Order: sequence, then C-alpha cells, then structure tokens
Amino acid sequence: MDHIEGRVDRISGADLSGADIRHVDMTGASFREVRLNGVRMRGVELSGADIDGDIFGLRLNGVEVAPLVEAELNRRHPERALLQDRTLAGLRAALDAYERMWEATYERVAAMPEGTVDVSVDEEWSFAQTLRHLVFCTDGWLRWGAQGRRTDVFWPAGMPHTPYADEAPALGIDPAASPSYAEVLEVRRGRVREVRDYLASVTPEQAGSPADPPPWMDQSEPFVAAQCVWVVLSEEWEHHQFATRDLDLIEAGAALTAQPT
Repeated sequence: MDHIEGRVDRISGADLSGADIRHVDMTGASFREVRLNGVRMRGVELSGADIDGDIFGLRLNGVEVAPLVEAELNRRHPERALLQDRTLAGLRAALDAYERMWEATYERVAAMPEGTVDVSVDEEWSFAQTLRHLVFCTDGWLRWGAQGRRTDVFWPAGMPHTPYADEAPALGIDPAASPSYAEVLEVRRGRVREVRDYLASVTPEQAGSPADPPPWMDQSEPFVAAQCVWVVLSEEWEHHQFATRDLDLIEAGAALTAQPT
C-alpha cells in the first residue's frame, strides 16, 4: 500500500477477500483486474458504477441500466410507481397505499414469535429500529422541512441514519433510548397521521413554497414543501422493502430451525 498524508493511495496485490469495509469514501477510485465475486453492498451511494443503493449513470455494455431497473421495480411493485406522481393528489394516493402496506406488515409481525421486532438480520436494523428511523425521517422532512418547525421537532427515541448518529444528539436525540415496541408503534402511527393531516390541509401554493432541508442534508440544495413530503414517502417504500426482506429471512430461518435433523 502506498500512503500519502495518511491516505491509502494505492492497494496492489493485496488479498482483501472477506474484508468488512465501512464508512469509507472511495469517490473516484479505480478498480482494475479486481475480483469482486460475491461482493455484498448495503446502504451504498453509487454514481457511475454497479449495485444495491443509489445508482446513477451506470452503463453495462453501453446500455444505461438505471431506467431498466426502475421499470422492472415498478413492474414488480406497482405501488412504487405511485412515487412518480408528485402532485398533491399523487402524494395522497401514495400515502394511502403505503399506510395499508405497513398496517398489513404490523399484523404480520404481531403473529410472529415474541421478540421478532428486535431481531437484527445481517447487522441491519431490527423492525422496531426501522420504525424509529421512519419517525426520525418524518420529523426531519415533514416537521422541520415542510412545516418549518424549529421547536419540539424530533422524538428523542428516533433512529438517525448511521453517518449522522454522532451529530443527532444536538437535535435532542437520545442515543441510549430504548423504547418499548408498543411506544414505537404508537409514535410511528402518530407521525403517519401528521403526514395525512398535512396533505389534507396544504394548498398548492404552500406545497410549492421553499422549504429548508433537515440538518443532515446539504443546506444549499433547494427544496419545496411537497418535495419534502415526497422524501418521506420514498423512505416509507424503501424501508418497507428492507423490513419485509428481513422478516422473510427471519421466518425462513425459523422454519429451518424447526425442521428435524
């Protein structure tokens, strides 16, 4: 490895198979003659390359992949396509669909073994932590962003995304919070009602008015109120996919454990 001012400039000939690489900035990195067989990527931001995360500008054999992926995801999940309509009517329709989707998942979880809500799969958030994160997102994008509130915004037991965890206490977030699942579910449903109430009363003029992004976002990027609500709904869909993926794995693991050996 060649080091320049404490930074790894080049890794050549190293065996990094099985490496666990976290919180690393690899912007502009070049990969040549590298084996990436079986690589798993979670929560990545990716522009101009492959994977599970945000993909922009990826070309495979000269074909831009992102539009193909978008079309296939919308085919598989028609409710996802609701995010394409950013009008107030479209946002209301998306909220209706996603609320039904989550309520069905709450019923599914209630029928699963006790403690399921606190199970972490592959170091991902548990179901309860996912709901706490959605409260955090709603507080930031609806209360702070669309509504412009600056006091009594964040639930102390909200779950910030990992890169922002160290700064979150400045918003009143308690990193040691350990609310019961019943409390989490109550607060979570309350935040969904807040989004519903906002969409029921907001005017087109208010929806198009400038809004400040939450503190963890680039403050120079312009947003309008309706766009903030759209982000909330995007988070609703994305995290429902993650949550149900993990619930499927939990159920599959339980089924395997129950099988006679």
